[in-house]
Amino acid sequence: MALPHPSVPGGLFRPSAFSGEAVPFIVTAFREGHDRIGVHLRLFAPDGEESLHRLSALDDGFDRWSVLVAPLEEGVWRFRFEAFGDDFATWQHAAEIKIAAGVDTPLMREIGARLLSAAATEKDRPAAERRTLADAAATLRDDTTGDAAAIDIVRDPTLAAFFGARPARSLTTVGPELELLVERERAGVGAWYEFFPRSEGARRLKDGSIKSGTFRTATKRLPAVAAMGFDVLYLPPIHPIGEVNRKGPNNTLTAGTADPGSPWAIGSAAGGHDAVHPDLGTLSDFRAFVRAARADGLEVALDFALQAAPDHPWVAEHPEWFTTLPDGTIAYAENPPKKYQDIYPINFDNDPDGIRAEALRILRHWIAQGVKIFRVDNPHTKPLQFWEWLIATVNAEHPDVVFLAEAFTRPAPLQGLAQAGFQQSYSYFAWRNTKAELEEFFRWISEETADFMRPNLFVNTPDILTEYLQYGGRPAYKIRAALAATAGASYGVYAGYELIENVARPGSEENIDNEKYEYKVRDWDAAASAGTTIAPYLTRLNEIRRAHPALRQLRGLTVHWSDDDAILVYVKHLPAALSADGRSDTIIVVANVDPHSTRQSTVHIDSSVFGVPRGADYVVEDLITGAAWTWNQDNFVRLDAFDEPVHILHVKESR
Repeated sequence: MALPHPSVPGGLFRPSAFSGEAVPFIVTAFREGHDRIGVHLRLFAPDGEESLHRLSALDDGFDRWSVLVAPLEEGVWRFRFEAFGDDFATWQHAAEIKIAAGVDTPLMREIGARLLSAAATEKDRPAAERRTLADAAATLRDDTTGDAAAIDIVRDPTLAAFFGARPARSLTTVGPELELLVERERAGVGAWYEFFPRSEGARRLKDGSIKSGTFRTATKRLPAVAAMGFDVLYLPPIHPIGEVNRKGPNNTLTAGTADPGSPWAIGSAAGGHDAVHPDLGTLSDFRAFVRAARADGLEVALDFALQAAPDHPWVAEHPEWFTTLPDGTIAYAENPPKKYQDIYPINFDNDPDGIRAEALRILRHWIAQGVKIFRVDNPHTKPLQFWEWLIATVNAEHPDVVFLAEAFTRPAPLQGLAQAGFQQSYSYFAWRNTKAELEEFFRWISEETADFMRPNLFVNTPDILTEYLQYGGRPAYKIRAALAATAGASYGVYAGYELIENVARPGSEENIDNEKYEYKVRDWDAAASAGTTIAPYLTRLNEIRRAHPALRQLRGLTVHWSDDDAILVYVKHLPAALSADGRSDTIIVVANVDPHSTRQSTVHIDSSVFGVPRGADYVVEDLITGAAWTWNQDNFVRLDAFDEPVHILHVKESR
């Protein structure tokens, strides 16, 4: 046996899954000669309960075997693969050929009779099953039984099922014991919504200045976010903001007295990472906000940004935590051509123990306030060993705490962060827009990296307004939301997405009048009255996600084909055996990824991936429009970008 999955490249870290996730357990197993083999998966739950699962051969010519299992209990599972000579399958294969050809017929019948008789004596088989096995053995030994009747016994599906459940095993080979970490469902599944508390309830005063919103005014926005079907509310940093080098509107270097600055420039005389910005309220107000969100079915995620404004208390108390340049100044953050003069990055080389202790203290502080999800800012600019230690330490105390890596970086560090413990990761989704790019990306997240990396497909952020969104208008916003909500188990939007806020700051990928540097006063009610919001569309997407468990799976995605280079086709499928209600769930997504035109094409579906024979009819219902069609292997579609650019089809039945 070789190449077991789930696994992590290099074998240094254990693979992970979330509760209820359909996990493919795969191993390569073979033996010499023509005798048949079988493969078992032996699973040990965290509570010690043991289960055995039979693998099926993948028809790929590479001796690979697979079984899908959906672990529910959270914790560390142990598993191993066991390969064995399948004596019944070996006899069945040889007997069907030889008896039909009149070759060694008596010998084949006696070998079969001995296998059946031995199985009939096994006490762990039900009495009725043992009688059936004994009768079949007697029939094979009966001289009056003709060859046709003997072949019927060889082909008997009932007997095959008996041996499938309790095989006649020989020459068993046991693989090494491996581990799988199963985390809570929210570690892998969720619809995220990001807003700035200071903008929710902010109001313009008579002199033109804007008064900050507070946790109390932001609480009024919670029911609307919950009504759209979101699960997680992500807040950018809520701490005091530095005064020194504060940024003004649109990242200008000069801030006015009324400019609030960037929340990521953390720390001032009012406090640091363990404090709440005075404009937002008190720590007690924050706890009340968290409780109100929970009452509305929302879990609050908080930003964790290990960096400091020049006037953060750390700068005076721990100057060794920063990088001092030859001219005596402290280095500020840069991501050329971007410059962040209002932020000092942490230097982890000078006092790693002190920095570790402070980071752990801060996280424990916010966990005590009710926060169990942290979106970590720029983790790829910090040592990987630091995150491995910090996440393991926190999760040892609080296994339900989830960390999301905001790491738009190269594949190796992105995957390294996931392997080291981050439960979720931002990804390249925002910049994968063509059919070919998306096909490659979806295969990558659902197959290649799914054993250890869970992407959160954010469609936009305060930092990211892609050209696709800038120039694609309302169709682009609907397309990207539909893809994110159906292809990934977790996805997210930043407030204003539903209002199609798509005007960029010249020369950048950010919104003009960026909310990072100023308040954003939005009139949600006016947008709803004017019909300019796509909030109803986002609501419908989240309703579909909640109703269809296949869409809450990371794995189980297969890419299919269309004749048009802008029509993307993929299927998400959850087998009945792994569904909570015992029914299979299949969703077909057909998307026109060109937001500027109408496209029509023939799409080609391999229905065998969801249990419908190729060439057979089946009924699909469009979960957006309610239309229904009878589909087959080849189907005509027409998708108008300005009407409904995406079909989200539920496979209802086969004919």
